[in-house]
Amino acid sequence: MINLHATYLSSDKYARFSAYVLFGVSLIALFGSIIFSPSLILAVVFGVAILVLSFMRPTWSLALLLFYLPFEPFLLKWIPDDIYLYARYFSELLIYLLVAVVLWKMISGQIKWRQSPIDILFILFLLVLLASAIMNFVPPTYAILGIRQIIRFMLLFFVTLYLQPTTKWIKILLYTLFAIIGFEVFLGVAQVFFGEMLDSFLLPSQARSFGEIQLTSGTVQFWDHGQRIFGTLGRYDRLGTFMAFFMLILVSLLYEPKIKKYRSLFIFLLALSVPVLAMTYSRSAWFGFVLGALFITILIKKDKRVMWSVGIAIAVILGYLAVSGLIVSNLWDVGDQTIIERFFEAFSYERWCGEYYGLGRMYWIVQTLITVVPSAFLFGHGPATFGGGAVSALGNTSVYDKLGLPFGVYGTDGYIDNNWFSLWGESGTVGFILYISMYVILFLLCLNVYWKSKKAFTRALALGVAGAMLAVCLNAFLATFLEVRTLAPYLWVFTALVIVLGQREKIIE
Repeated sequence: MINLHATYLSSDKYARFSAYVLFGVSLIALFGSIIFSPSLILAVVFGVAILVLSFMRPTWSLALLLFYLPFEPFLLKWIPDDIYLYARYFSELLIYLLVAVVLWKMISGQIKWRQSPIDILFILFLLVLLASAIMNFVPPTYAILGIRQIIRFMLLFFVTLYLQPTTKWIKILLYTLFAIIGFEVFLGVAQVFFGEMLDSFLLPSQARSFGEIQLTSGTVQFWDHGQRIFGTLGRYDRLGTFMAFFMLILVSLLYEPKIKKYRSLFIFLLALSVPVLAMTYSRSAWFGFVLGALFITILIKKDKRVMWSVGIAIAVILGYLAVSGLIVSNLWDVGDQTIIERFFEAFSYERWCGEYYGLGRMYWIVQTLITVVPSAFLFGHGPATFGGGAVSALGNTSVYDKLGLPFGVYGTDGYIDNNWFSLWGESGTVGFILYISMYVILFLLCLNVYWKSKKAFTRALALGVAGAMLAVCLNAFLATFLEVRTLAPYLWVFTALVIVLGQREKIIE
């Protein structure tokens, strides 16, 4: 009884201390708004509130981050210039804050050290990145920004693993994200009907910079209004890949007969999401979803209905090509193309040639293999030097100039639209193998949890995440999706959640 009373008093004092801190900050903000801009003061108050919340309830902050990210591209559109830099990096700073909270709780003995299946590989990967930066004389600022670009969302895996969220928390998180998907579906359908009016309202078209660093490039709408929907995520491919990730978890949940709660809602959401996914015009999302869905339904579940459906679909596609007279090899990406043309254009020889000679993705697949990797085979050219978001934001042309190559896609953008090859070019073959090894190990562990778990929800989540990992693996060949805020954080958090659930059942040591 004494211990319980002492614990209650300690908790009560902690809550009162937090209330005093917030009250003091509010008073300072009131007087500060007289001197500084109200938006800056509001940002400071909000930042302090998040700081307090992260120390008191870190899992709440983690959930807040994941709920916020799908809306971030749209919300940033309305942020004034004086606080844009802070708002732009709010989500990333929150990740570092959560890392600091976890470290503090470990040092103070509130949580114990936990072994992760990828601990050693992650440390080795970091050492390779550091060694590559030193060997290639990458400026320290560039090296730090480049390493941060690669590992920032990977840190969420370890944060989630150490916070050990409850199963109830995991379900609330997942179901809320399903609700966000539902909202994006509704918004996407509205874009089709309202066209330019809604597109202009949602599209974050303005580029923002801080000195020589490009904070946001802005989105250029090269497609017809109302054609490629993007919701609040800023681009059609970001909406598509975000939807595909959670649609695969939905598919897996529906294959578990013991999960009956919300089942009719899950079916309804999936049925609505499929045509909306098509309307994103994101082939990366389409093919990723199909790959993950076939893995779940055919390879794992052996569903003969899906096998027959695939056979019928192939027959329909071949029949359409036979009667329509469509010449696939001559298709080209134009603003007003149909969904069918968009699908077949992915297999167009004319498009592949255009991508190569136009310095697009195909050009960089070839040049990475024959020029970039051989010139620094083992340890790469260093962080922030080739193909990724960091080199694009910094405008670092040194490696491109040395190798006699144009500066990324179209010769101007820095990135190469292929995250795997970007990693290969920057971290070399050693770093590339280490990264892929981490990815494969987590994928196999998800499957192991699926096969051995006795809990329906755990099984469904593990299989859904495994399918989603296959989708993201494909996505990363088509853009820098391992760095994108609207997809990568969910990859690492949900793989960690599967590991957490597997450890509770003693499936994973």
